[in-house]
Amino acid sequence: MFQAAVFDIGKTLVDYRMPMNWSSLYRPAFAYIAKKYSYTFSEEQYQIAGDVLTKYNTRMNPREYEVSSTQIFTEILNGMNIDLRELKQIKESFFMYFRQDCSLFPDVEQTLRTLSAAGIKTGTLSDVAYGMDNRYALEDIASIIKYIDYPFTSNDAGYRKPCTKGLEMLSEKMQTDLSDIVFVGDEEKDMVCAKNAGTYAVLINRDDVIKDYDQDKEIHTLTELLQLFALHV
Repeated sequence: MFQAAVFDIGKTLVDYRMPMNWSSLYRPAFAYIAKKYSYTFSEEQYQIAGDVLTKYNTRMNPREYEVSSTQIFTEILNGMNIDLRELKQIKESFFMYFRQDCSLFPDVEQTLRTLSAAGIKTGTLSDVAYGMDNRYALEDIASIIKYIDYPFTSNDAGYRKPCTKGLEMLSEKMQTDLSDIVFVGDEEKDMVCAKNAGTYAVLINRDDVIKDYDQDKEIHTLTELLQLFALHV
């Protein structure tokens, strides 16, 4: 029987209404920042911000290693000729713009609570956008964090999926063999990561579009996961 479950966050536990590729919203995000803090950005400054963000957009330019948000926004502010003392508020507002319309899927809390009550070890492994700090990424699961033993992101691993480093670190932390871990995600890279690491790959497909990612199992609601642990709601 499996002993642990690890979850991706975005579109697995949390529903983000924003598109997965943020490139079309760089300017609106910085316009939001400008309005909030009374900045006046020139067209050149908007272009510089967009160029740097495009460089680090993993939907357009995939990379295996993680880059911190501080590095990315330092590059943006230096290019825009903005005092680095403004970095914290600009970075926070940028991520807030993209997180302002998100919520847990309705089946998440009950599933995590059931797993936790049964003594199943739980964790997360999520790739953060533009090096988003854990304080923002994990805030989106704040209401269920008590049911998650090891809340990890690519910041902790230093690498992004499908690199297996994060799952290997979680396996060590959990003192659980990789073969005894179930990894649940919604994207192909999640399934590739799970299979390459030797964990059991579970695809959560909430929109019923055919997705063949070599998953070991496909579920349509998170509560279906409980069957793998011989549990019931």
